[in-house]
Amino acid sequence: MNNYDSNQIVVDMKGITQKFGTLVANDNVDLTVHRGEVHALLGENGAGKTTLVNSLYGLYHPTSGEIFINGEKVIMDDPNVAIQHGIGMVHQHFMLVKPFTVVENIILGLETHKHGVLDMKKAKDQVIALSERYGLTIDPDACIQDITVGMQQRVEILKALYRGADILILDEPTAVLTPQEILDLIQIIDNLTKQGKTIIIITHKLKEITDVADFCTIIRRGKKIDTVRVADVSEADLASKMVGREVSFKVEKSKAAPSDIVLEIKDLHVKDNRDIPALRGLKLTVRKGEILGIAGVDGNGQNELEEVLIGVRKAESGSMTVNGTDLLGKSPREILDHKVSTIPQDRQKRGLVMDYSVAENIILENYKKEPFSKKGWLNFEAIRNYARKLVTEFDIRPNDEDYRAGSLSGGNQQKVIIAREISNNPDLLIAVQPTRGLDVGAIEYVHKALIAQRDKGKAVLLISFELDEVINVSDRIGVIYEGQIVGELKAEGADENEIGLMMAGGGKK
Repeated sequence: MNNYDSNQIVVDMKGITQKFGTLVANDNVDLTVHRGEVHALLGENGAGKTTLVNSLYGLYHPTSGEIFINGEKVIMDDPNVAIQHGIGMVHQHFMLVKPFTVVENIILGLETHKHGVLDMKKAKDQVIALSERYGLTIDPDACIQDITVGMQQRVEILKALYRGADILILDEPTAVLTPQEILDLIQIIDNLTKQGKTIIIITHKLKEITDVADFCTIIRRGKKIDTVRVADVSEADLASKMVGREVSFKVEKSKAAPSDIVLEIKDLHVKDNRDIPALRGLKLTVRKGEILGIAGVDGNGQNELEEVLIGVRKAESGSMTVNGTDLLGKSPREILDHKVSTIPQDRQKRGLVMDYSVAENIILENYKKEPFSKKGWLNFEAIRNYARKLVTEFDIRPNDEDYRAGSLSGGNQQKVIIAREISNNPDLLIAVQPTRGLDVGAIEYVHKALIAQRDKGKAVLLISFELDEVINVSDRIGVIYEGQIVGELKAEGADENEIGLMMAGGGKK
């Protein structure tokens, strides 16, 4: 982007160490950021990226180290101090009041009054002027609960700008965005830096770094590895610095040898939460020893398909058999007992109990079975021994089975779910957005895990919005559009344009 002023340092973090008990999340990390630049923080899940920026934003107080903003040493006691020094942060999980409007959220805490009465017209005019200045198109009167995730993110950015932010921290800003929303965000970042704003972006998506960043600081296991000029390095260079080894971007797999049908769905009709048809006569089959990938734009029935498959949504009609048994309308426990395991797309809502430990989450589906319990009494030693084995095997960090699941990074939360579901030895593994929010090393690991299940003769259903993931991991691809499979093709040699056309409702059925 090259809009930055290399002579003006706006953020200078020196020797930042952050300890939580015996865990060292940041180990003597330096970070230098110039005015008007986009500076990426790259690292694996749990590497310490968010911890570092939380120290910059005043959410954590570093165990040791110093922070300078525009040359002035600042004690970041809390976020108000950061805001006073022109720092704004857009968190990965948005901090918005859903029943409030866009304008109400942006001005919250900084309301404009006229004669003791809230002056909404003035506030609205200010918000519209701010949105137009930075190319952040919004509907000021819309309720947060009624707008898209991409639009909610714009509201968060405007909220920070309204508070006078010159330095914007974006934590995993594209983790929940559609491809088009990501392009829009890149344009927004460009608009901001052209007007002198400085962006610190936390990500582990290498393409985004090469698309938007001027510099990149790589953190591995809490330590700073390097700061590089992005124009001077390749994605492969960044990946190897991030994980400490070479990473394969190609998914290695042998030819599939599918056999008996495990999952068969016929004429499935399902309504969404608004009582509108979401699945309209959907049919598909998945066999032992194959991965069927479902490609489609978000909102074409994928969520409803997942919910029917795991037993949390009722269907209007149709059938869903697993190994010949119709499980449509059965409870999640009955479906689980028929050897169906699921990696759900919402790991925090459906995958984990956030206040439970890693060990407790790992045996969540099997706590009633031996050796984990006997005659209603839990065997904590057996639970911890089993969890310790999976924590090591699946490289869950930190290596501590007693660690609270809610305190893990997103990627490590996902690893806990994958460890639990795969260790259940399912006949059918349903994986929905299994690599959302994961770094390249973890993505490589998940893809290998899915292919290993296939190679063991399991049936795998992969539902993903990442088209390259569907093409690379699947053996067959079914394209979903408006609740129907509108096309099916072999993944080998699949044409992205052809699939994209079907995803948009074009092409032949």
